[in-house]
Amino acid sequence: MGEHRFSRFSLWSLFVSRFIPCLFALLMMVCWPTRSVGASQEGSESALAVVKATLSGVFAILDNSKLQESEKRRRIEEIVATRFDYREMSKRTLASHWRGLTDPEQTKFVESFKVFLSDRYAGKIGDYAGEKVEYLGERMEGDYAEIRTKLVSSKTNYPLDYRLIKKEGKWYAYDLVVDGVSLVKNYRSQFDRIIRADSYDELVRRMTNRTLADEQKAK
Repeated sequence: MGEHRFSRFSLWSLFVSRFIPCLFALLMMVCWPTRSVGASQEGSESALAVVKATLSGVFAILDNSKLQESEKRRRIEEIVATRFDYREMSKRTLASHWRGLTDPEQTKFVESFKVFLSDRYAGKIGDYAGEKVEYLGERMEGDYAEIRTKLVSSKTNYPLDYRLIKKEGKWYAYDLVVDGVSLVKNYRSQFDRIIRADSYDELVRRMTNRTLADEQKAK
């Protein structure tokens, strides 16, 4: 059991350091509006069709050698600002700690988490090395969807699932699952340890100072 846990943690760490930077950018852009996917019929769009159409556009941006990395990041962040459900992700990441926050505290955390993630991942889209996506299936449950895919290249073959939530007829991404390991769950465990060992304010301080990533590397 111990070896199994270590193996999965090692795989996650390797994936985060090598592939998550570009993948999180893709995750955040999953719900980029597109005319080709039922845009004129709000509420009828397919989560799978949205992901497919959107990722085609995403890869076009990443493959565009004429764009500077700063321009790619700018375009990503503009889309992310309106189409990624940071509040949903924040609520799920803090879990029980979320309910103890006031409305202003929740708003502040969402913004801090948003900036932290943007700096941690979207700022490293230059790590993209031509990976492609194979679509494996779609699982629906009410207003939730999970799109199963596989990230492939000459050196890569990883299961990769996108989790989305439907609000007011539109799909929003809130989590990414790599080989069964959830990005939300990974941060939930990390944040919970910090809150219990120190305090919620200390977590926000570290996020604001962008020290969480460095501390993980040290471990």
